Amino acid sequence: MYASAVAVPLIIGSALDLGAGDLQYLISACLLTSGIATILQTVGFWKVGVRLPILQGTAFAAASTIVAIGLSAGGGPGALPLIFGAVMFAGVVGIALAPFFSQLLRFMPPVVTGTVITVIGLTLLPVAVRWARGRPGSDDFGSLRNLALAGGTLLLVLLLQRFAPGFLGRIAILIGLVAGTAVAVPLGLTNFTQVAAAPAFGVSTPFHFGLPQLTLAAAVSIVIITVVIMVEVTGCMIAVGDMVGRPAGRQDVANGLRADGLGTVIGGFLNSFPYGAYVTNVGLVALTQVRSRFVVAAAGVMLVVLGVFPKIGALAAAVPLPVLGGAGLVLFGSVAASGIRTLSQVKFADGRNLTIVAAALGFGLIPLTAPDFYDPLPEALRTVLGEGIAASAIAAILLNLFFHHLPWRRPPANAETAPTTVETTR
Repeated sequence: MYASAVAVPLIIGSALDLGAGDLQYLISACLLTSGIATILQTVGFWKVGVRLPILQGTAFAAASTIVAIGLSAGGGPGALPLIFGAVMFAGVVGIALAPFFSQLLRFMPPVVTGTVITVIGLTLLPVAVRWARGRPGSDDFGSLRNLALAGGTLLLVLLLQRFAPGFLGRIAILIGLVAGTAVAVPLGLTNFTQVAAAPAFGVSTPFHFGLPQLTLAAAVSIVIITVVIMVEVTGCMIAVGDMVGRPAGRQDVANGLRADGLGTVIGGFLNSFPYGAYVTNVGLVALTQVRSRFVVAAAGVMLVVLGVFPKIGALAAAVPLPVLGGAGLVLFGSVAASGIRTLSQVKFADGRNLTIVAAALGFGLIPLTAPDFYDPLPEALRTVLGEGIAASAIAAILLNLFFHHLPWRRPPANAETAPTTVETTR
């Protein structure tokens, strides 16, 4: 969970070329708001929170979209106010959609969600590959030493997941990050200056990087991703509710989505990003049989505590990029694998679902294979379509409507409409 929580700010911070101090601040803010979002979801108040053992964290689905928005604004810390403004706006939209969203799920069956989740993983994998080479512009960028460190970290993670017992296997990525960083110290590949300089205690203050800004293109992009996250969160609530013997009804789903939206608003307010449920938490509930929401709420409190100690964020920021790359190959690859697992629920017999997946995957991969493909388009369209996850989500939803829901062609009995569960990933 910790490794997943810090991965998103690391992806965004490194892509926007933030300094070590700003990156450390982002990590601390994400840990703090992850804890707050988890408490909102598990403990809840009024009509906010599903009150199930569900852990919230920064959403992988939003990472590449946020990077695209930040780069279009010039990168660096000056781009963050635009990002946070769009995040807060999307959170408000999520809260507004919460009461109606369960009725819209029939338009987002596994053929849609599985495709989008697969694209999320495929979009993140190149980030891990770039990390494995080191910092661009440095003397040792792409050196054998960096590649060996990334490969060693990857090998350790794989060995732990194959041979380590129970709990150790589940935290293999975190162990790999710690061990890889320890190996990097004598090689001179890490610098703990920022750890020593970071204050012992500090709380993320609202609008630390400046007052929020908003553009139509940024708002639309994040709202599209928020809808994808809402589908994932809904699936997580349904799955966990069934596991703990308290099925999530329509009102429960609405309450959970309100908490998700409120957590996202708080995230933007406190210099963080959109929030959603972690699929790894679903697996842990099934494996450990720990069904108390208060256990997960306690984990949320621990995240808040980690978030108010900036040295923790500085430690995460000090992990060498090759180490992150080695661990990231497994972490991000598991996201793509989860999407493929979701697609295994889809009926491909009549070919229409195959067409939906093929076309939506194609749209999602265009920005990866030809980053300048949409350059002739207006800026607003470039921001939305030039980010693979948003493009694949739009394509998958529209194609599913076209093939299965338009009135002049009645779908067959096995059409992809209303799923009973939705595969999720974080």
